[in-house]
Amino acid sequence: MKTDCLTIKELTEAVGDGITPRMVRHYHQLGLLPQPMRSRSNYRLYTQKDVIRLQRIVALKQQGFQLNHIRQILEVEPQTDTTASLMAQLQQQYQTVMQQISQLRQTASALEGLLGRDRDCQIMQAEVLAQLKLIEVETKAGLGELEKLWSGLDAQIHAHPEDFHESLQCLLPDLSKHSAIERDLISQLVLACGDVSLASFVRFSSEAIATSRQALKSGCQVIADIPTVAAALDQTRLVHLGCHLETLIDNPHVTTPAEAEQAFWQDRQWQERLQKVTKDCIFVVGYAPSILLSICEAIEQQRIQPALVIGMPIGFSHAPAAKRQLMQKNVAWIVIQGTLGGGLLAATTLNVLVASVIEKPDCHCYLKQKDGSCYNGLNLRNIKK
Repeated sequence: MKTDCLTIKELTEAVGDGITPRMVRHYHQLGLLPQPMRSRSNYRLYTQKDVIRLQRIVALKQQGFQLNHIRQILEVEPQTDTTASLMAQLQQQYQTVMQQISQLRQTASALEGLLGRDRDCQIMQAEVLAQLKLIEVETKAGLGELEKLWSGLDAQIHAHPEDFHESLQCLLPDLSKHSAIERDLISQLVLACGDVSLASFVRFSSEAIATSRQALKSGCQVIADIPTVAAALDQTRLVHLGCHLETLIDNPHVTTPAEAEQAFWQDRQWQERLQKVTKDCIFVVGYAPSILLSICEAIEQQRIQPALVIGMPIGFSHAPAAKRQLMQKNVAWIVIQGTLGGGLLAATTLNVLVASVIEKPDCHCYLKQKDGSCYNGLNLRNIKK
């Protein structure tokens, strides 16, 4: 065996990231990896070129690409005539994925209709579940009975206001790794957009809650990216804390992400204003990705030192990139990964933080114990004991 060749076990160890020999063999079957050389004893032998290709496969998979997409991407050489064809194929596959998401969203909505019921609706919920399995859905009469069951379940909503807390308990994923303040914030964000899947995309830096609470208690400067976001902030409570609210692009005619992007690029005064914010301020960015990118650049160059950046701009390429850059900076941040975001979600985030400071000034649930878990709502007096 050549000294520069690797066995399949050595290949997986060189790449890491949980890759196993079984996965490598599967990639061979799919055509993602070329068939390797064989030793005289018929062992697979790999080169550094195979290591690099497998690393690329792992990286693309971690970014969310499916294996059939990855194979097509790796087969196309840059600057060739086939690139346009690949883009057309990927666009078609994107539409297929979106159709699958739509179908799954319909399934989720049906499950939410059953599971997302508060206590007052659960008696009728149990009756519906018991009768669903008895219905002959193939018949027209059976379909009519199914409609009656849903109507009976929906009839309960007229008898009382919805208890959102109880409904969410049945739908939210396990949030036990988060502190009580983080759990409340995630719940409020889900309620603000009506999409439970959002909970899986909310990310906090390790010091986000502690740093933001300290800044708010100190009466920090709060800076929204555009007037629409500023209007959604709880200004009464901000005044109570002594916080001063400002808007970076204070043009009332800028009301959409596209307008915010254009205004920030076209008028230097907004970029210059960004460089003059006070130390330990809090940014609330819900619209313009370019503003968040400029904040990241200013932090990198040590021109500004914010206490917290709430980075939730909307966008399909710049916004995800801006959020990734923010998450790499040595600053406290709260983001919603990917393209999800918006002014309402950004404003909701700050409003929840402000409310927690006023309503629970002595809460220390966000502090970490030696094992890395949260203190689960204990106050500082109990912690010291």
